[in-house]
Amino acid sequence: MDITTDGFGFMLAFGDLAWVPFTYSVQAKYLVKHDPQFGLLELSLILGLHMLGYFVFRGANGQKDAFRRDPNSPRVSHLKFLQTKRGTKLLTSGWWGMARKINYTGDWIMGLSWCLVCGFESIVPYYYAIYFAILLVHRSIRDDHMCQEKYGEDWQTYKKLVPYRFIPGVV
Repeated sequence: MDITTDGFGFMLAFGDLAWVPFTYSVQAKYLVKHDPQFGLLELSLILGLHMLGYFVFRGANGQKDAFRRDPNSPRVSHLKFLQTKRGTKLLTSGWWGMARKINYTGDWIMGLSWCLVCGFESIVPYYYAIYFAILLVHRSIRDDHMCQEKYGEDWQTYKKLVPYRFIPGVV
């Protein structure tokens, strides 16, 4: 979405060449000098959390992609949707009936699990989870505004059908 709205320029190039490698490697750099000790239970819980995030992220994105490719496919033909005046369909069941940005939730859960393996002695490894949460909230607000412009009253109807942004029943 970023490249389609902002285009390719200095910010995207800088981000991809400098910011992303720095941000994604903070936990690895931390673990080089620190050795948090976890038992099998703690590591299993962290791994389970990561797997949950992956399941949500891939499940939601895969469902949306399959629906876009062929809405009549047996894999997705049972899903409910809102037919917009623009002619597009907004999913209102399955993963996308739970929350409008459920894929962001899965992505963030995976990022949090990368931080958790660093233990709790420093906030430094949690920089990524904090930064990523802020980025995803900002991006979801921006996307919401763009969808409001694109779909108009259909977007308001969609938001009533899928009231939660990230976590079903919470926010």
